[in-house]
Amino acid sequence: MQLEDEQLERYARHIILREVGGAGQAKLLSSRVLVVGAGGLGSPVILYLAAAGVGTLGVVDFDTVSLSNLQRQIAHGTSDVGRLKTDSAADAVRHINPDTKLIAHPARIDAANAMELISSYDVIADGSDNFATRFLIADACFFAKRPLVSAAVTQFDGQLATYKGYEGVSPCYRCLFPAPPPPDAVPNCSEAGILGAAAGVMGTLQALEVMKEIIGIGDSLAGRLVIYDALATQFRTVKVPKDPGCALCGDNPSITDLGPHRI
Repeated sequence: MQLEDEQLERYARHIILREVGGAGQAKLLSSRVLVVGAGGLGSPVILYLAAAGVGTLGVVDFDTVSLSNLQRQIAHGTSDVGRLKTDSAADAVRHINPDTKLIAHPARIDAANAMELISSYDVIADGSDNFATRFLIADACFFAKRPLVSAAVTQFDGQLATYKGYEGVSPCYRCLFPAPPPPDAVPNCSEAGILGAAAGVMGTLQALEVMKEIIGIGDSLAGRLVIYDALATQFRTVKVPKDPGCALCGDNPSITDLGPHRI
């Protein structure tokens, strides 16, 4: 891909990085990333990937903007209250970078559409807020052989990992989380609360890991889990081994053992 003069100026700070250069920027411009959720995590992912020049951003979100979202969901503004989040996110992307095309998917991702959606993109960034959706996305990414960059945040804590279990040596999401917790075991942010900037930290890191996967630089987070404690301002990284007994990617996989939250 030949970069135009305006693109050379826009992405100059990327291009002068030896690890990125013009070739890396061209990979970003030709890439397709699906972001699930345009909320506290998805917002910074969308904005930073648009600024970076990701060519196509798909955004899946069926919800509308509410006033209580605006404390952390920075892709939306006060005038967007009541609008579909995919619409306000599309406006934000157009404002940032005309090189990025946003494809809105104003629907709930489910077993009927997950494989078709995920197979249409190169990398998936999961910022969903419930375990049923997370397990569905993780399974679909495994079957479609797409890298999954997954982040989660609650109150003052966050987690981030990349899953590429289809590669054989890397763990899948179910190696770490074999099954969803009981429905009432983990309160959502409307019940537990969340510090807005903590979502921003995790979403920004998530965008960074997506870019690394696209360009092929640095060390992938596949096989590792980053844990963030905002109150202590501490990060720690733990290894996540592949589970030979995993029902999805183990030595003897069994789809019937995956439970109800599956493709």
